[in-house]
Amino acid sequence: MRLSALFLSASPICAVAFAVPAVAQQASAPATDDQADGHTQPSIQIVVSAPFERKRDDVASAVTVLQGDDLQLQQRSTIGETLARQPGVSSTFFGPNASRPILRGLDSERVRVLTDGIGSFDVSNTSVDHAVAVNPLLADRIEILRGPAALLYGSGAIGGVVNMRDLRIPREVPQSGPHVDAVAGLASAADERNVAASVNAPLGGGFVAHLDGSFFESGNYRTGGFVFSKDLREEAAEEGGEVADEAQARGRLENTSARTWDVAGGLGWVGSNGANFGFAVSHLENRYGIPNSLETHHDDHGEEGGVTALAEDDHEGHGHEDITLDMRQTRVDVRGAVPLGGAFKELKVRGGWADYRHDEIESTGEIGTSFFNRSWEARAELVQAQRNGWQGASGLQYFSRNFNAVGEEAYIPANETRQIGLFTLQEFDLGVAKLEAGARYEHATVRSAAIGRERTFDSVSLSLGGSVDLGSGFRLALSGARSERAPSAEELFANGAHAATRAFEIGNPDFRKERQIGGEAVLRGRGEGWRVELSAFINRFDNYIFLNPTGEEEDELPVFQYAQADARFYGFEAEGAVTVAQAGDTRFELTGLVDYTRADVLGANGQQGGAVPRIPPLRLIGGLEASGSVIGGRVEVEHATAQRRIAAFETETPAWTMVNASVSWKPFGAQSQTTLMLQANNIFDVEARRHTSFLKDVAPLFGRDIRLSARFSF
Repeated sequence: MRLSALFLSASPICAVAFAVPAVAQQASAPATDDQADGHTQPSIQIVVSAPFERKRDDVASAVTVLQGDDLQLQQRSTIGETLARQPGVSSTFFGPNASRPILRGLDSERVRVLTDGIGSFDVSNTSVDHAVAVNPLLADRIEILRGPAALLYGSGAIGGVVNMRDLRIPREVPQSGPHVDAVAGLASAADERNVAASVNAPLGGGFVAHLDGSFFESGNYRTGGFVFSKDLREEAAEEGGEVADEAQARGRLENTSARTWDVAGGLGWVGSNGANFGFAVSHLENRYGIPNSLETHHDDHGEEGGVTALAEDDHEGHGHEDITLDMRQTRVDVRGAVPLGGAFKELKVRGGWADYRHDEIESTGEIGTSFFNRSWEARAELVQAQRNGWQGASGLQYFSRNFNAVGEEAYIPANETRQIGLFTLQEFDLGVAKLEAGARYEHATVRSAAIGRERTFDSVSLSLGGSVDLGSGFRLALSGARSERAPSAEELFANGAHAATRAFEIGNPDFRKERQIGGEAVLRGRGEGWRVELSAFINRFDNYIFLNPTGEEEDELPVFQYAQADARFYGFEAEGAVTVAQAGDTRFELTGLVDYTRADVLGANGQQGGAVPRIPPLRLIGGLEASGSVIGGRVEVEHATAQRRIAAFETETPAWTMVNASVSWKPFGAQSQTTLMLQANNIFDVEARRHTSFLKDVAPLFGRDIRLSARFSF
């Protein structure tokens, strides 16, 4: 069964791999931007790195752009699950309501999640149960960027940058009255209902008003197969009694409902000379449950010391009880650009401030712990005028964060973080080749007056890359980077019990800077009826920081301690598509994707010392897609292999295979901006668990999920 499932997943990928060279011989030149469409991934301008205009295929590192119908197909309530099926991306999946993206095995502080170029101003980096304060329902496009351009946004973005662009600060004046964008959807697995809409209205004189809002509600979600993993079921069976019966649960996972709404208003001015300025004010509220554990009385714990699954007894709120998070954020954003003359094209400014709070509410209705976070960030970029193929941008960035946690389980003391950075990104066009270089200096101070500790760090990060046209539609890109990252306040100062994750977390205030040296190679090819992209990477870390289970207990909770060790990450991604048939205006394509990451903790003399915890396994996705001017459809098979390379106190994760299908329809014709979409995900209702999740033993992925969505733009 496993071999047949693997074959089904791999066969479309193999077909693409063999077909592309054959088709390439018939196409001596790549498709132009005019010939290309969304299915052949044209060279798309990258907004996240857009101090100056760049083409996707010219960038010296792997890039992902999600927009339009592709975004509608993948759109979920969290940024992590929205991106989880992109090349090299997984997610933390702490249930359906808290999920951050993982890029090539790297997460948390190493992946910056941005809203239109600046931070999300939440506390999702402090713990996996804390949701990211961005709303994918309002996304205009989402981009994932690595390499030199990522240094524009922080030295900590070693793994990469995820930027969600919205329309809250108008960029242009609608030409024919108010412009409206709206999405709405229903989904069966969690009885989900969602709707979001935004409007930009011209006021005259270059002024544009903006208003948007969204609402999302879901119940407890239905799983495929058993709720609890085989390991937990076997342990519960040994104990017998009520817990053994509970371990056989199927169907819905309790305490996973959610209710979210947000609203925003903005005003922008767009000048005829390219100048623009605007601001927006928004408010977000999100109330969601944390999945329950399975309570046994064994001395030994399950996955990673039992943080995801086991508790000995109800002990002052620990154990089998419902935890609900109630999040609120009020945020102000500003953006502007002023044209300049001479050596500089323009000055760009971007800033934001947010007041964030969430309460962790116990089953009694009492607030166990409250988290407070006030942050602001400002950046200014001087964009150079292009001269003889040379263009670039340099700038200054400042970030301030005041964090506090109050309550019986305030496991992180009050602390302040201040960062100031200087950065530059330069690009040289040599004709058949392009070179790019990035550099960043950052000074960071992390202080906790509550425990009398202050640390300062000076980090220097450098990156160099280039791409060359190989002819016949192929382009090769190479890049290398040397980066430094200062430890976060959580990694330095955490020390206490955390009810939501059911763990006792301990930091180390004496941590050193994390250093990384890495390289990447990307081969891109495209032609008439085919495209392919292959990438391989390797990263070597000194003083890599990770949350490590110790196997010990404190306050009757498993102890997780932040540790530092040298580590090595390497892997590859491959994706492609080839047209296999044409019927009228409908094109049939075979598509394939495969990605793999391996991560090792290194012992003495660089020798392998074991696996880094929570690394995704090999994954394959193969599909057949039909795309016409009005109607499209897709059937695909997704297979994740078993993850048997595990760290101490981890458990293995079985392989799984899902079959998904979707149909899209443009009811008002090919040129309309209205798309209706029907999806059936996990059609055969299989039990699937994500190895990267702390909750994998008690929170499998969704079972069969029928989704209906509509996107309008007029």
